Amino acid sequence: MLPWKPQFARWRRLRGVTRRRRIASAAAMAVGLTAVSVAFGPDGTPDGAWRAASGQTASALAADVPAAALTSRDLTRGVDALQRRLKAQPGDAGGWAALGAAYVEQARTIGDPTRYPQAEKAFGRSLRLRGGDENDAALAGQAALAAARHDFTAALRLADRALEVNPYGERALSVRVDALVELGRYREARKAVELADRRRPGVPVFTRYAYVLELHGDVKGARRVLLRALDSAFSAGDKAYVATELGQLSWSRGDFRRALGHFDAALRAEPEYVPALEGRGRSRAALGDLKSAVRDLKEAVRRSPLPGRLAALAELYEAEGRQGAAKEQYALMNAWTRLARANGVAAEPESALVEAGHGDAAEALTAARDEWSRRHSVHTADALAWALHANGRYKEALGYAKKATAPEPGYQNASLLFHRGMIERALGEHTAARRHLRAALELNSGFSLTHARQAKAALGELAVRSGQSAGSAARGGS
Repeated sequence: MLPWKPQFARWRRLRGVTRRRRIASAAAMAVGLTAVSVAFGPDGTPDGAWRAASGQTASALAADVPAAALTSRDLTRGVDALQRRLKAQPGDAGGWAALGAAYVEQARTIGDPTRYPQAEKAFGRSLRLRGGDENDAALAGQAALAAARHDFTAALRLADRALEVNPYGERALSVRVDALVELGRYREARKAVELADRRRPGVPVFTRYAYVLELHGDVKGARRVLLRALDSAFSAGDKAYVATELGQLSWSRGDFRRALGHFDAALRAEPEYVPALEGRGRSRAALGDLKSAVRDLKEAVRRSPLPGRLAALAELYEAEGRQGAAKEQYALMNAWTRLARANGVAAEPESALVEAGHGDAAEALTAARDEWSRRHSVHTADALAWALHANGRYKEALGYAKKATAPEPGYQNASLLFHRGMIERALGEHTAARRHLRAALELNSGFSLTHARQAKAALGELAVRSGQSAGSAARGGS
């Protein structure tokens, strides 16, 4: 199964603030918040005064929301409203920027990459109506679009341009963090998220802050920040979003029952929230309830057929012995990847991982190398390592597997550990292989039904070689 990462491209406040109003309220934008900084309190402002100011300003800014705040639940209606508005007022630069952002969000939530060209046109029209030197909304939207297409270098450049216009832009601050994370520039990402936390504390920044901490191995810190985010979540959608992030964090540490509780809470807040449905399915699978897990994942895939969900469902079918149904899911994933590429979306590590295991190994290696040439994240290193392993190039693979699991930044992920252990096993480095395969299972025994089973089998085989019982090996005996 693929490493499961948080997905951040979620914009709840799509504002069409005019340049004049924004300049007049530049300082107020900094206090247009519903929460206080995770680490410091915003720019030294006393906490109580900050809360009072933010409440006043939030009300003022609410009037700037074009059409309606577009939540995942009413995104389609919001897009329709914006389209009607722009038909009547085609010169509304802010409206076009908001529509572009809505298309990006719509592409993400329903897994439809054909929305990206529409978003590109909308942002372009916004910038023709109002230049980039005074249109941070369109620039930040273009940054989000570039990130959604996995062009993180462009996303970073555009986010920086947007921040030159409006240093307090929430979307630009957030995309900047995302881009640095995906480029593997983790120290800079940490500084960026600390800056965002000072300028625009709130749910979008808190969830990024938590992920950056998790990438640096600070899981307790990540959970603390997410709980803080949950306290500050106001809408049902934000509560569902943060609860899902908490669920994913618990799941990644093998605490499946706690994860299930978070996902259930998310679905109580927003029953249509697909990431929570997916998380519940993954948790149920890890707890052995395959029937319920299949039901959840099938529904999640029906609503939003993203590659990670398709691969997760395929693994469930494999566990049930339904190889034909599993192949259909992998075929759908390959079709989705081709469609995404046709709409300007670069290959992602997930695609190479699936291709390495279920498709053309040589093609997977080409895709993984291409991605590594663009960005050096732990996930791209892992994908390249696994693709090299699939092509029998174990020694080279180990170098990238070590990068993926290096002490810096210190990310702990069961899939990454499993890949490293299997590569070491192929190289005959049995002691190291045992250590990393055990670590994968100890961290998250349900990280993948297929790979967990393979890890246990490999440990058993290695135990036989060393004269140790298979059961003792899986339990962690030396």
